[in-house]
Amino acid sequence: MARKTAAGKRSAAVYGLAGIRIFNGVAGLLAPTVLIDRLDRDSEPNPAAVYAFRLFGIRTILLGLDLLTQRGERLEEELREGVLIHGSDTMTAAVLGLRGALPPRTAVLTTAISAANTALAVSALAVDRGKK
Repeated sequence: MARKTAAGKRSAAVYGLAGIRIFNGVAGLLAPTVLIDRLDRDSEPNPAAVYAFRLFGIRTILLGLDLLTQRGERLEEELREGVLIHGSDTMTAAVLGLRGALPPRTAVLTTAISAANTALAVSALAVDRGKK
């Protein structure tokens, strides 16, 4: 795995996490009904859910861009926040699955995706801290 150097290059984990955030954010912003359909195929998307996906879509795009543009202490802060954000997403998906609010397959998938993002955030933070 590529390591971040003193010259300011980012680790593969940072690029991976930024790419995932930007991809998911664009999907949430531009195609919220596609994502909603993956969570609930039995009904038409609720307008509030469409709004929420678009709202979080733009937020997620901006978070991904921050990983690509920030440096130094600001980048480390973004990475620390990423661990909290993705860890919270993981716990939310798991709890929704355990409570039966999501179909089992969807709960496992969303929990696994969020856990992978959490692992990337932790890895990126460890690499960033290791370069100091």
